[in-house]
Amino acid sequence: MTGPRNILSIQSEVVVGHVGNSAARFALQVLGCEAWCVPTVLLSSHAAHKGVAGEPISAALVGKLLGALEVQGHLAECDGVLSGYLGSAEQAELVAATVGKAKAARPGLLYCLDPAFGDDGRVYARPGVAEAMAEKLLPLADIITPNVFELSVLANRPVASIEAALDAAEALNRPIVVVTSVPDGDRLGTLIVAGGEAWLASAPSVENPPHGVGDLIASLLFARLVAGTPAVTALDLATRTTYHVLSVSAGAPEMNLIAEQQALLSPPTPAGYRLVRLETRRRAVG
Repeated sequence: MTGPRNILSIQSEVVVGHVGNSAARFALQVLGCEAWCVPTVLLSSHAAHKGVAGEPISAALVGKLLGALEVQGHLAECDGVLSGYLGSAEQAELVAATVGKAKAARPGLLYCLDPAFGDDGRVYARPGVAEAMAEKLLPLADIITPNVFELSVLANRPVASIEAALDAAEALNRPIVVVTSVPDGDRLGTLIVAGGEAWLASAPSVENPPHGVGDLIASLLFARLVAGTPAVTALDLATRTTYHVLSVSAGAPEMNLIAEQQALLSPPTPAGYRLVRLETRRRAVG
């Protein structure tokens, strides 16, 4: 593939900070992609910050934006669709319709579902969003990037170990499954299951990490996979990049993404980092 790759990213937008599209846009652009960003919610900052203001984008407006891209012929020029946090269950239906049209217009187009509906044992998305993602979007996904809690919800089983994460990831029956925040003793890992293989990249846990970690690693992985990078290489590069950004941002309110942009292209290998192959139980899904 020559020239920039065109990625349609449908997720949250903030004025200050690096979460949702405000993380994905920069990461995609640094890795050589044109980032077409459609907002699902517009907030002043991450919702956990004091005094946050903003609201979901109406399904009608999201539909108009996506419809205009179709009319203008952009879906036929799209190399990949990435969706993340959604402001309503109705938005999931719009994403599903857009993915279907984009795949019809561009055979071979990849769709990445970053569920972004919960963490730490709780669902933080609006009512109905997680269910709509599971029903409408999961069956369309070529790639899915849940954290361990989201994986447990989607697979309907507890996930508290590497073995459980691997079993649940294989149970989703998607071509590529990437699971973040996988517990590995005093370490956290990112697991990828693809092409009949499974790999775990892990490093020591980072205390007080900023928000946006899942959004960053999903966009880094997706950009590499759309470019044709082998799954294990995409995992390795994305994990090392994300760990570096987190390490230098620990305790800060936001990721130091702009200051550490060189790491997006050439990530250092952190102390204690390891990449290991795991034994899989199922054949490749394609």
